[in-house]
Amino acid sequence: MHSKKKNLIHIGVLLLLVVLTFYLLFRDKDLGNVIASIRGTNPVYIILSFLLVIVFVCCESVIIHYMMRSLKKKSRLLSCIKYSFIGFFFSCITPSASGGQPAQLYYMKKDGWDLSVSTLILMIVTVGYKFVLVFIGAVILLFHHSLISDYLGNTVFFFYLGIFLNAVCVLGIVILIFEPNLARKIAMWGLRVLQKLHLLKPKPDRETRLLESMERYHAAASYFRTHTIVIWNVFLLSLFQRVCLFFVTYLVYRAFGLHGVSPYHIVLLQAAISIGVDMLPLPGGIGASESLFTIIFKPIFGASLVLSGMLLSRGISYYGLLLISAVITIAAHLHVLRMDRSSAADR
Repeated sequence: MHSKKKNLIHIGVLLLLVVLTFYLLFRDKDLGNVIASIRGTNPVYIILSFLLVIVFVCCESVIIHYMMRSLKKKSRLLSCIKYSFIGFFFSCITPSASGGQPAQLYYMKKDGWDLSVSTLILMIVTVGYKFVLVFIGAVILLFHHSLISDYLGNTVFFFYLGIFLNAVCVLGIVILIFEPNLARKIAMWGLRVLQKLHLLKPKPDRETRLLESMERYHAAASYFRTHTIVIWNVFLLSLFQRVCLFFVTYLVYRAFGLHGVSPYHIVLLQAAISIGVDMLPLPGGIGASESLFTIIFKPIFGASLVLSGMLLSRGISYYGLLLISAVITIAAHLHVLRMDRSSAADR
């Protein structure tokens, strides 16, 4: 009941942010022109965009299925696809995507998956995802700095903050895996500081739970050492997965009949937005993603089409996919409830 109440609060906050975001973006704007320009888009590019976001989610399923096979464990690809959609849904409705993996672990456990194996796989999926963002950010910084000066403008702060936070996150996970003693000292020091600042209340079991969670990360060290090729392939699959999502913006750009800017540059600019909002405590980066899009892509879409472009791009890559994920999550939960009732009846 507590979990249901918390999810309802998350959904309520999400809806409130959506309403507030679109009110601020579209006030004093002619909504009729926005809708008319969307109606005039090429449907072929829109269909391709929807297909790409499905590929984006299913790429994570392929990674999970591939890693299960590397561990000599059985898994069905359809079940992995279900977990990926569930993870996307809960990531979208919780701040900083914090609810995605706990939800996936819950449904994996319900399907009989070993919790330690599931935790290991999802942790490596997270490392791959974060590392890809840091990698793309480094590519922009090192080889395409002109994109920052030409398009990011006053939003560059979010880009640099995102790279820094994601890099710290990746570094922290690497320390947890390969330097457990150092990680333990840092974690205990941080816990004591938070308690002295009265940001956390002292609880006798908190230190134990923290150490237990760190042990799970350290258990991944042997996997990293013995499955180097698997880790490399996970990175490549994660890179392809992210590019699929970022490429949606280019397809939307072409749907309006626009041309002249390379898909490579549009993908990098959309990546810059994702990097900037990834660690913000906003469900799905709502508000920040839409605002950054209208600023960064205004020179590319033009003042008259940038709102329409944002509406289509976010509508396909976030809101549309959120609805699909919600349907699959509800169906999965109803199945779990039926199984629980059946088990209770048998007892």
